[in-house]
Amino acid sequence: MEQTVRSQTPKRTSVRKSKAKPDLHTDSGRPRAAKQVSAPGVTNKTSFDRSKPAKSTKSAKPKKGKSTLPPVLVDKAALRKMARKKVADGAVTSHYSLDKKTVIHLLNESLATEIVCMLRYKRHYYVATGIKGRVAAAEFAEHATQELQHADQLAERIMQLGGTPNFDPVGLAERSHAEYFAGCGLQEMIHENLVAERIAIESYRAFIQYIGNEDPTTRRMLELILAMEEEHADDLTDLLEP
Repeated sequence: MEQTVRSQTPKRTSVRKSKAKPDLHTDSGRPRAAKQVSAPGVTNKTSFDRSKPAKSTKSAKPKKGKSTLPPVLVDKAALRKMARKKVADGAVTSHYSLDKKTVIHLLNESLATEIVCMLRYKRHYYVATGIKGRVAAAEFAEHATQELQHADQLAERIMQLGGTPNFDPVGLAERSHAEYFAGCGLQEMIHENLVAERIAIESYRAFIQYIGNEDPTTRRMLELILAMEEEHADDLTDLLEP
């Protein structure tokens, strides 16, 4: 009887509750997006809601550095003090590095060259005759006027540098780089004027190279004169018969 009761009593089976694994797949078989859990007190900015398009994250541009001030080129106090010294020198300051006497000498040679060229052009203007001579005479007159302007510019620069422009006719031909050539025929006059312009071009180029960057004012003046002399040579070449 006791055995019958024991046999009828069911055995206790220990049932362990297993934690249900999260279903990582949707009904369609695609992986389900995991929810991002934010820490307490921190707002979760990332959203997996497909109804709103995700904003593209752009890399932050590096901040530009603070603008720096330009370098100080001169000491203002020292500059003011230096300008008060030797005020009578005018435009020539203590930082003028070229030999002033040499520059003035070269300017006076260029001045003599311009005067000689002006005189030669003047003579050829009055002497040129004939139909072709009238065309050439107009060029000679224009060139003579421009050579005189060059002479004025050179004389003014000599004065600024503390020198004296030399207009003495004695020794004028010796100081000039170009020669005074009277000429006879029209083509001979054109040819000699062209030769003189070519001499002036080479002398001004050599003068500019000597000046370099030490005297910007004189250099700029010489460059303008050189450009005009090159234009003169071009005009004369058109008049010269082959």
